[in-house]
Amino acid sequence: MSGAGNGGTAPTVVIVGELNVDVIVTGSDVIPEWNREKIVDGFRVVLGSSSAITACALASLGADVRFVSVVGDDDFGTFCISELKRMGVDTEHIISLPGVQTGVTMSFSTPSDRGLLTYPGSIPLVGPEHVPEMLLMEADHLHFGSYYLQDGMRPHWPQVFKRAQSRGVSTSFDTGWDVRNVWDREGICALLAHTDLFIPSEEEILHIFESASLGQAFAKIPPTAGRIAVKQGSKGASLREPDGTVILAEPYRVTPVDTTGAGDCFNAGIIYGYLHGKTAKPLLRYANACGALSTLGVGGTGSLPTVEGVARLQEG
Repeated sequence: MSGAGNGGTAPTVVIVGELNVDVIVTGSDVIPEWNREKIVDGFRVVLGSSSAITACALASLGADVRFVSVVGDDDFGTFCISELKRMGVDTEHIISLPGVQTGVTMSFSTPSDRGLLTYPGSIPLVGPEHVPEMLLMEADHLHFGSYYLQDGMRPHWPQVFKRAQSRGVSTSFDTGWDVRNVWDREGICALLAHTDLFIPSEEEILHIFESASLGQAFAKIPPTAGRIAVKQGSKGASLREPDGTVILAEPYRVTPVDTTGAGDCFNAGIIYGYLHGKTAKPLLRYANACGALSTLGVGGTGSLPTVEGVARLQEG
C-alpha cells in the first residue's frame, strides 16, 4: 500500500464501481401520474452512481482517488469521465465499451426524500478483469458501492477484499437498494469477513437480515464482521463496533435542498475519517457532517464536503 493517511500524506483510495448519469427532477410534487402533466421546479443532468459520488467526495476531502469502471462509448460516458476528472478523481482505469449505452438513473427528488428509476446499461459490466493488480498494491483503502447492481463483480468481492486486506489495505462497501428484492444475505455475510467498514442504510440492513429493528439486525451479524456504520437519515447514524458495542450520533441540522448522494458523501466521510485515525463517535459525527453538507446543493456532487466545511459545521 502507498502509505498511511494519518501521517500527513493523502491516502490513496481505489474505488471499483458503477458509472451513470443522474437525471434529477426537483420540486415538492415530482411523482408522475398516468395521463396527467405536472410542472416541476428544476431539472439537471449530473454525474451519478453511489461509487462515483463517494469518489468525488473523497477527492474533495483531500484523498488521492483512483476510479475503476466501464462506461458506454457515448456522450453520457464521456460526460461521466470528464466530471470525475473535473472533481479531481483519477480516471485512467475507466474503459469505454463499444456498442454499450452508459447507465442512466432518473431521480425524482423533494427536500425530504427521493425515488429512483434506473436503466442499467454499462452499470453491471465491471468485472475483475478491469481491476489491475498493481493498482491494488498502491492503495491504502479499497471501496465499492451498489453491491446489488454490480453483477460482474458480486461473486468476486470476497476474494478481492481478502487479497487487499492481506496487503494491509482496508476495505469498505455500501449495498444500495436490491431492485430484485433478494438481498443475498449469504453473499453479504461472506464478504463481511473481509470488510473493515460496512456502510448500509437502516432500511437496507433490515432487509438483508430480515429484522424489524436495528438491534435485531445487529444480533444477526456474523462474529467475523468489522465495523458497521448504518445511515439513518434524519435520525443520524449508528456504529456497531466489532465487539458488539453500538454508538449513536445525532444528525447535523441543515435545511436540505436535495438529498441525492447524502449517503454516498457519508460513506466518503467515514472512510476519510477512518483513514485519519478517527474512531467511535468522532468518526460517526465526521461522516454525518459530510452527509449533511452534501444536501445543500442539487445532485450528489452539487455540494461536496471539504475538510474546512466539516470543521465549520462541527464548530457551529
